[in-house]
Amino acid sequence: MDPTLDSSSSPARDRLLDANLDRAREGLRVLEDWARFGLDRGDLVVRTKDMRQRLGRLHRDAYKFARHTATDPAAGLGHPAQAERSSTSAVVGANAGRVQEALRVLEEFGRSSDPLLAEEASALRYLLYDLEVDLLQACRLAAAGGAGRRELLASCRLYLVTSPVPDLEGVVAAALGAGVRLVQYRAKEAAGLDDLQKLSQARALRQLCAAHGALFLVNDRIDIALAVEADGVHLGQGDLPPAVARQLLGPDRLIGRSTHALDQLQQAVSDGCDYLGVGPVQATPTKPGREPVGLDYVRQAAAASPLPFFAIGGLDASKVAAVRAAGAQRIAVVRAITEAVDPAAATAELLAALEVPAS
Repeated sequence: MDPTLDSSSSPARDRLLDANLDRAREGLRVLEDWARFGLDRGDLVVRTKDMRQRLGRLHRDAYKFARHTATDPAAGLGHPAQAERSSTSAVVGANAGRVQEALRVLEEFGRSSDPLLAEEASALRYLLYDLEVDLLQACRLAAAGGAGRRELLASCRLYLVTSPVPDLEGVVAAALGAGVRLVQYRAKEAAGLDDLQKLSQARALRQLCAAHGALFLVNDRIDIALAVEADGVHLGQGDLPPAVARQLLGPDRLIGRSTHALDQLQQAVSDGCDYLGVGPVQATPTKPGREPVGLDYVRQAAAASPLPFFAIGGLDASKVAAVRAAGAQRIAVVRAITEAVDPAAATAELLAALEVPAS
């Protein structure tokens, strides 16, 4: 047994701990910078930065003073596999693995001489397992671009459209936690809310959606959608034409269109929209003055639309069966979630109703 590593403090042990602290912190910095600059994921930046800072607080000067690169036989040693990392996912995976390995070394060799470091390394290693998955999923979605967004859109059954309510972020977070994967930020009725406040709200909701792997759209405001890197916009009949929106947004982002009659649906399809709103099925205060179209238009849309469409307008869980029977596989709601006493429970009830086979 090598006595130089048995004592509570030794130059060899200190050098080993220093090298692995450096390795772990460097790897975390790679992950953090990609989350920041490549993915624009503030939530992942915060998690990665916290891990890096926690290790930094435990990186003792004694470990740094034991460093002696000139006598390190592995200094500058590379491997051919490093040149094979041709994708960001490969870089993320390699650096996450590098951090995990370093944390395990810190845990094993820190137990006797630095139990606080060993305990922290163990805790961070398990946090990193989840962080790695979230980073890789974000990389995959970013690489898929428009195809990834459209694939996720096709799988969405429930669409949450926001309205100005107290604790809007909390309501959306609860809905996302219960399974919503498509959110539209709509703030038209928000009296006294200026553009800076709308931008701040949109940015916060976008980060929430990103953290849950959900799509985030902005109603009408293409400028805000671009500013927060939203997944797309939703346009009403009186908004900018979809062709203009597509020029501004590019080919990868989603464009939705509200329709109230079959000719509007057909025009939206011709305009290259990605999905449609069909309604309002019933009168709703979110669309004052808009005559409800009832279930007849839902039936027409089900027969004619080649695009995913969401029935909308005064819907809640009690009305899902009738809408499903008319041919709608998807619904969009506002008050059924935003004004619910328990938004998470309301979301779960809506999703469960949408899973029941249509009669």
